Amino acid sequence: MRLAPFLAAAATMALTAPAFAQNHSMHNMPGMSMPAAQPQAAKPKPKARKPAPRRSAPAARPARRAPPKPAKPPAVHQGHDMKEMDHSTMPGMSASPSETMDHDAMPGMDKQNEPAGHDMTAMPAMQPTGTALPAGSEPAPRPPMDHYADRQFPPAEMARARRKMMAEEGGQTLSQVMFNLAEYQVRQGHDGYRWDGEAWFGGDINRLTLKSEGEGAFRNGVEAAEIQALYSCAIGPYFNLQAGVRYDFKPNPSRAYAVLGFEGLAPYWFEVEGAVFLSDKVDLLGRVEGYYDQRLTQRLVLQPRVELNFAAQDVPENRIGAGLSNAELGLRLRYEITRQFAPYVGVSYDAKSGQTARYARDDGEDSTTTSFVAGVRIWF
Repeated sequence: MRLAPFLAAAATMALTAPAFAQNHSMHNMPGMSMPAAQPQAAKPKPKARKPAPRRSAPAARPARRAPPKPAKPPAVHQGHDMKEMDHSTMPGMSASPSETMDHDAMPGMDKQNEPAGHDMTAMPAMQPTGTALPAGSEPAPRPPMDHYADRQFPPAEMARARRKMMAEEGGQTLSQVMFNLAEYQVRQGHDGYRWDGEAWFGGDINRLTLKSEGEGAFRNGVEAAEIQALYSCAIGPYFNLQAGVRYDFKPNPSRAYAVLGFEGLAPYWFEVEGAVFLSDKVDLLGRVEGYYDQRLTQRLVLQPRVELNFAAQDVPENRIGAGLSNAELGLRLRYEITRQFAPYVGVSYDAKSGQTARYARDDGEDSTTTSFVAGVRIWF
């Protein structure tokens, strides 16, 4: 019973202690108006009680109720003038006395969502930067020099050295001889042969080119043979313009032609060439041919080939009719023992058309011929 008053006083102090533990160090911020703290009622000191006389049956005393906890005053934040706030007095903030927070100069603030009491009218408009800038009209910077060494050495000496280097590395004289077709033809009734080759000599731009092609039968001899001597000039990385002369040994009578043509590598790796021929008898002929090397393996190559011959008029003495005179379609499969030597087998279909076919039938020949071929493709 003697400890009851002391326990009640201890409980009262424990309940009221949080109200006194609050940190009010921020209440001295300039521009902030805080309500005055409510004075706490003085806690009555417990009076010493005299010991009660001993009784046989002491009456039970009601439990003493703890005093109510005072309410915490609400914090008031409306009406703060943040431009006058001195952040140097705030704990953890370091700023010079002349630096004050100006929310009006903060970019990206939306005036519609500004808090009460902030002055956002002086916020400047955002300026475009980086890729948001408008396209300019300034000239492009000068490209770097092609020959940087000219900065350190005499340009004339460097030009002479480059010419010599090109002569040794890229401007030297080269040559090549290649027979794309050199084959034996198995025909119905009689066998024959055929060739188609080219040789050139020169540099990267200017070359002398020789071409020859023809065919014949073993019992009848050479049926057609021609040779061309052409000047070839590069008109691009992949094409050459050619001009020169052509002479036909067979069929009789022989003819001489002026030649203007082209030769090169078309897109998708098609080897193409074409030419027009004007004879000494003012006969105009034309030819277009091309082939494609489809590499099945590193050594096995399938080559489809087509050749078309045209004539602007009938040439009865040479058994050539106007229009598309004849067409040859071939398919050959070769095996490259080396890149320079590759035997092949295949099939060739030759068809004469129009007046040329009628000339062949009048001479007792077939207008169409199918041949199985075997030959070798060689170059060096």
